[in-house]
Amino acid sequence: MSSGSNYPCAVPIYAPGKEPLPPGFTEEDRDALQQTKKWEGFAGMAMESCAVKTVLAAGAGFGIGAFFSLMSASFAYEDPLLRQQTQAGMKATQKASQVFKEMGRGMWTSGKGFGKVGALFAGIECVIESYRAKNDIYNSVASGFVAGGILARNSGPKAAVGGGLAFAAFSAAIDLLFIRRTEYGQNYLD
Repeated sequence: MSSGSNYPCAVPIYAPGKEPLPPGFTEEDRDALQQTKKWEGFAGMAMESCAVKTVLAAGAGFGIGAFFSLMSASFAYEDPLLRQQTQAGMKATQKASQVFKEMGRGMWTSGKGFGKVGALFAGIECVIESYRAKNDIYNSVASGFVAGGILARNSGPKAAVGGGLAFAAFSAAIDLLFIRRTEYGQNYLD
């Protein structure tokens, strides 16, 4: 037997900056590889922050809301008689301009609403998850209750509690049906 490197359970220890390189890399690539790993670490930390999660949820909610509004706008002009009455005396370009303006206003309004809901839910869930230091169904149920209560707060306390319960139930249903979390190697539903 030669040196101690032949021990089967020995863990190799390398000095910082002298670790083995991945296949295909040379020593000239080491600085670029370390810089890339450093920036990947920064990106990972940013993606775990509550502010970034909230902004991403708001952007996704805005996009989904605008898309839903765009799809539902196709049903707004089904009645040709009503359309002829409201657009009488207009040229084709004026009619198209009016239709696109109405679609844009609807997309903006719907997008803002969905974005607000997404940002509110994601932000609250991230804060609760950070506080509890756990990622489970209780985070989404609690954040659904708080977000639903905040969204329905202007209608009174009874509506706020009802909105919170409804949003919490919806959050629990989505969590149970679509998100597969494992605890100690087993799914919750198994």
